Amino acid sequence: MDDKASVGKISVSSDSVSTLNSEDFVLVSRQGDETPSTNNGSDDEKTGLKIIGNGSEQQLQKELADVLMDPPADDQPGDKELVERSQLDGEGDGPLSNQLSASSTINPVPLVGLQKPEMSLPVKPGQGDSEGSSPFTPVADEDSVVFSKLTYLGCASVNAPRSEVEALRMMSILRSQCQISLDVTLSVPNVSEGTVRLLDPQTNTEIANYPIYKILFCVRGHDGTPESDCFAFTESHYNAELFRIHVFRCEIQEAVSRILYSFATAFRRSAKQTPLSATAAPQTPDSDIFTFSVSLEIKEDDGKGYFSAVPKDKDRQCFKLRQGIDKKIVINVQQTTNKELAIERCFGLLLSPGKDVRHSDMHLLDLESMGKSSDGKSYVITGSWNPKSPHFQVVNEETPKDKVLFMTTAVDLVITEVQEPVRFLLETKVRVCSPNERLFWPFSKRSTTENFFLKLKQIKQKERKSNTDTLYEVVCLESESERERRRTTASPSVRLPQSGSQSSMIPSPPEDDEEEDNDEPLLSGSGDVSKECAEKILETWGELLSKWHLNLSVRPKQLPSLVRSGVPEALRGEVWQLLAGCHNNDHLVEKYRILITKESPQDSAITRDINRTFPAHDYFKDTGGDGQDSLYKICKAYSVYDEEIGYCQGQSFLAAVLLLHMPEEQAFSVLVKIMFDYGLRELFKQNFEDLHCKFYQLERLMQEYIPDLYSHFLDISLEAHMYASQWFLTLFTAKFPLYMVFHIIDLLLCEGISVIFNVALGLLKTSKDDLLLTDFEGALKFFRVQLPKRYRSEENAKKLMELACNMKISQKKLKKYEKEYHTMREQQAQQEDPIERFERENRRLQEANMRLEQENDDLAHELVTSKIALRKDLDNAEEKADALNKELLMTKQKLIDAEEEKRRLEEESAQLKEMCRRELDKAESEIKKNSSIIGDYKQICSQLSERLEKQQTANKVEIEKIRQKVDDCERCREFFNKEGRVKGVSSAKGVPDEDTDEEKETLKNQLREMELELAQTKLQLVEAECKIQDLEHHLGLALNEVQAAKKTWFNRTLSSIKTATGVQGKETC
Repeated sequence: MDDKASVGKISVSSDSVSTLNSEDFVLVSRQGDETPSTNNGSDDEKTGLKIIGNGSEQQLQKELADVLMDPPADDQPGDKELVERSQLDGEGDGPLSNQLSASSTINPVPLVGLQKPEMSLPVKPGQGDSEGSSPFTPVADEDSVVFSKLTYLGCASVNAPRSEVEALRMMSILRSQCQISLDVTLSVPNVSEGTVRLLDPQTNTEIANYPIYKILFCVRGHDGTPESDCFAFTESHYNAELFRIHVFRCEIQEAVSRILYSFATAFRRSAKQTPLSATAAPQTPDSDIFTFSVSLEIKEDDGKGYFSAVPKDKDRQCFKLRQGIDKKIVINVQQTTNKELAIERCFGLLLSPGKDVRHSDMHLLDLESMGKSSDGKSYVITGSWNPKSPHFQVVNEETPKDKVLFMTTAVDLVITEVQEPVRFLLETKVRVCSPNERLFWPFSKRSTTENFFLKLKQIKQKERKSNTDTLYEVVCLESESERERRRTTASPSVRLPQSGSQSSMIPSPPEDDEEEDNDEPLLSGSGDVSKECAEKILETWGELLSKWHLNLSVRPKQLPSLVRSGVPEALRGEVWQLLAGCHNNDHLVEKYRILITKESPQDSAITRDINRTFPAHDYFKDTGGDGQDSLYKICKAYSVYDEEIGYCQGQSFLAAVLLLHMPEEQAFSVLVKIMFDYGLRELFKQNFEDLHCKFYQLERLMQEYIPDLYSHFLDISLEAHMYASQWFLTLFTAKFPLYMVFHIIDLLLCEGISVIFNVALGLLKTSKDDLLLTDFEGALKFFRVQLPKRYRSEENAKKLMELACNMKISQKKLKKYEKEYHTMREQQAQQEDPIERFERENRRLQEANMRLEQENDDLAHELVTSKIALRKDLDNAEEKADALNKELLMTKQKLIDAEEEKRRLEEESAQLKEMCRRELDKAESEIKKNSSIIGDYKQICSQLSERLEKQQTANKVEIEKIRQKVDDCERCREFFNKEGRVKGVSSAKGVPDEDTDEEKETLKNQLREMELELAQTKLQLVEAECKIQDLEHHLGLALNEVQAAKKTWFNRTLSSIKTATGVQGKETC
């Protein structure tokens, strides 16, 4: 397709609406329907760049600032002005309304009432409109155009979503094979943030919806074919990794053009052109739905005591892990909609290989930390992962090249307002590599993010267990992927057999909605760079790098030819460092770590430029994000490192390009090499003298290679410094797409800074036809707006780089032009009037003097300020010294009092010891006295025992004698038995011996008295032993109390000892 046909000029009867590589929507006109544009763009915008002659350093800096800065939003006409202009232009514009097939520019203004008089389209009026109102009046509550009497023929999968040929083929197949059609109403929004909806004509309920940003291509059937009354659009299923085409048929064939025009309008309009009422986000129908954004990041041990984020393959959307390396899982949870819920804590971080795993198969990880992030907007959970655990063996084995693994991560959160814990599940793809494999620094995001929709139901007061303000229970939790799959399943479709495999490419959302014909320049950092590369090319580069690493001081011979074809994206970080000679840059790395701790005098300028560097790139667009933080540190470090040049506007773009491919230490080293070894810093020295020389060389090369364009620029007074300043100073990094920028850096690091001339001549040569038709302002606008957008297409950028590489610009020729320039400058200086030269020199000296005076004033102000601050600090120090002196005096007084107290206590302690010694002596004498008494008791008891034993022995002997005598006497034997007991006799035979009974009774009484006396003696002995033990116990207590006693306890202790001693004395007595 010709580029000129897609520069925003459309035909209402055109066949298709498509998107370019950068996802901007344009119309693809059918052959024969194109109408050349007559608008050269000169009337659309008055450039904001001031054109100054071959001026001074300050003038060139102003030019450069104008070139690098994005145009202010104030210069663009507002919505109200556009609406008023459209209304004025629409009055009495009969030809436009009657002939819509003519080429016209899509104006971002609602086209109300724009219709053919003789055509009646089946379009439903919006709410509040009468039956006779315009069929294209948007629905009031949806800001959309509704088309009725359409038939949905079905959908099918496609491999090439932007191919008109395949779309028409699918349209023909579905129209011919459709057996069951579905009558629908189609609602097309007026803004790119809206959604295309399919409605039921009878009930007006929604059947399916497709967001505009997911619609990639619109096409209609060719005239004269059965499909002339049909149209179709393709849409991307991001999570399902497929593309589908939906085909419709209109009862009125003329309505197809109107529908396609509505799609084109939706593609082109941005949110800022919608009415004010539409800018506010609509309230969700369910106010009980809470949206959370949950991101997952995996970190690995880098062997230096730190954990670094693992790279992520942007094409396959999978993490690259190394086998057997300790890892960490970092989960970031942030609530994005509805009333904020308070996350109390995380009580579980779980992991499992595979997807759609059961909860019982998840394995708990060790939690390292949890809590709110530094900005307080999100909740961060970190857990450690030991891949050597047998549970994770599957994700610790090397993965084949053509396969990927799935891994499921879960985090359980306790939310204060929710009755039960909430679990978020994240399914990700991973690939496991060898631990020795080189993983190149990625510029894509190193985390995966999923949105979750948590639907809660408020618990009634009587059902609550606690009296908290608001308490919810979970109704359901659904991820965005699950919603997308559910919608895909619910939408009507027709299955067709596919011979080819499904494309695995996942289209990214559109980066911007501008076209080449508008006045908005391309944002820096635009464009996507794929890391896909042919296996043969990677093998060739692998062999070259292996040889190169053997001798890093010598470049391989085949290196230049490979670099001209472009370095593979995955290898750029390593190759750039080798080309720049940073393979042994330890000293620069250490220098960088010191430099970032120092203050830069240009800190404000750096901070101002950081926010507008690569705003279109995800890594740098967030204010205060990791990308902007690293970029700020690199620019600050270089400004301190190179004191002569410092930070110059535009350096941040080059630093950002390097930072996308390597860590910040290596990016700083390569930046230093480019500035010093490649001579880029020379362009900023001596009032940009070398830069003016480069401009002269470029004009002389134009004169030789493109003489007609050179003559045209002379005619319109367009000089090289007016359009090429940022080409040289930023190396094309400021405005051009990243694919082209990276290729230019490849060539520059390999062949030197002269590559800029090749690329500049290539740009001028490919744009010659367009530039020859422009005037001065049109040319400047073309360089600022249209030229960078032309190379958003990777194919166009490749052609440009091939043309630039094929241009032979010898160093000898450049040296010749440089010599001419210096000769010309010398002649100008000689021919110049001395008075003018002195006046110019005087002005320069005055400017320098004013600058020095300003610096002097600043220094004087700083000196006064510092003196005031020092005086204030001195006063504070004196006040602090006085307070410390007072505190010291108080401390000394306390020390004196403490010493006196110590002395008094020592005296009391000596007195107490003396008293205790006396009491102890007294107690010892009492103990001796008691001991003697006890000894006497023991002696008496022993004597009594001996006496009792002798008496018992004598009694036994006497009894034995009596028994012997009784046995010898025959008469007595009759009265006693063998045991010695008296036999029973009659009273008549004898009279008992009264004397014998009395003697026995006396002996028994004596024996009883002796036993009683022995028992009393033993009892007294036991009581004496008890008293001795009691005295010893009281003595021990007295000794302990004496040792621990103080003045307040002295009398009590002494009285207790006296009491104990007195009681013992009484008991002893």
